[in-house]
Amino acid sequence: MRKLHRAALLCVAAAVSLTACAAGSGKQADQSGPAAAPGKEDKFSLTVWSNYSGREQAEVTKALESFKEKFPNAEIRHEGSQDDDKITAGIRGGNPPDVALSFTTDNIGQFCTSGSFQELKPYVERDGVDLGQIPDAVRSYTEYKGNRCAMPLLSDVYGLYYNKDMLAAAGITEPPRTTAELLDFAKRTTKKAADGSIEVAGFLPTMLFYANRPPIWAPNFGAKWETPDGKSGLATPEWAEMLRFQKELVDFYGYDNLERFRAGLGQEYSTDHAFHQKKIAMMIDGEYRTAFLEDQAPDVRFGTAPFPTVKPDLYGIGFTTGTIMGIPKGAKNPGAAWELIKHLSFDTDTVVDLANGIKNIPSTKAALADPRLEVDENFKTFIDLATSGKLQGNPVTPIGDAHIKAIGDFATSWQAGKVPDLMAGLAEVDRQIDDRIAKSGK
Repeated sequence: MRKLHRAALLCVAAAVSLTACAAGSGKQADQSGPAAAPGKEDKFSLTVWSNYSGREQAEVTKALESFKEKFPNAEIRHEGSQDDDKITAGIRGGNPPDVALSFTTDNIGQFCTSGSFQELKPYVERDGVDLGQIPDAVRSYTEYKGNRCAMPLLSDVYGLYYNKDMLAAAGITEPPRTTAELLDFAKRTTKKAADGSIEVAGFLPTMLFYANRPPIWAPNFGAKWETPDGKSGLATPEWAEMLRFQKELVDFYGYDNLERFRAGLGQEYSTDHAFHQKKIAMMIDGEYRTAFLEDQAPDVRFGTAPFPTVKPDLYGIGFTTGTIMGIPKGAKNPGAAWELIKHLSFDTDTVVDLANGIKNIPSTKAALADPRLEVDENFKTFIDLATSGKLQGNPVTPIGDAHIKAIGDFATSWQAGKVPDLMAGLAEVDRQIDDRIAKSGK
């Protein structure tokens, strides 16, 4: 899936002028309550938009077709390569899908506050849905301030990948557990040519490259996004320590030298990925990378582990995100759309089959514990993280990904040596984020 960084991080307009929900299956034309479910023998059609493509789209289509076991006369049309921009355009134009799947959990605050995705709480309450089946971190990125406008469809969990042969060649027998060890091991596994250029980077610290994204890094340093009073909370020792750690490794390589090396590396989802090509010894990435490596780089001997943390007692913490599903404003068949979303979210056989098909983490406790879930040694790292109760979800605000972009851009400038005062710079980013949220009026 790669929700956080594969999809373009697009902001959905916070105030969207839309018409009221059209009646679906003749059941509802307003927001006074949940639309009635279709009868088991009813004939109806649903259009589903997602950003899946290729093999993954085919697997998701299989999951959608399993819905026909409950509603045999349902017709489902799955249109892939539909990002948040296209979903928003469909809503604005009065021609949305019945169900929208989004990779961009950054936008959940805007989806909920703008009404782009319909409120699901009435359906949940009517049907007695047990939201306790969804891990807390996953629940956190599918709602905003009590407004549940989405449900999860699998999740991603992030950890450490390491090349076993490269670590062994440097005399390292176990993956790093602390950021101090990560820094040491990165230096020991780095290889430079006679002219000083980088041939192999022990660990690539460049922010916004590959999975080096602020939300993915923050939990490992105990960095929080908000202060207790709900303000932006970046000007803290934890965020500063994270950025200083990255900068120390950047300075070890030399910024210009590192940028030349990075410019020659392959794209994140290509066979030329730096880890696939043995250009980096360690990296942070999601569980889905296990399938990519098996398919595209079977000669790479790798292991996985929780990502190193700044303090030993934090070890085992991590970041999670995922695909989200909602009923767009104006959907023609909201009652049937909810039944499909409920099926994809909670039918254990469907969730496990799809998780096995695209190698993502199930987003219910029942599916995580199901014996049919295919779990090898490397994938088990991410299952253990998912069941640890220590994961953190995506930071949700009414301004989409603007807060994430702000700290990401700042981190990039910091690594380039363009920020003279780290704490003053972080305080300025806080001010910008707070101002943006205040202006949104949400």
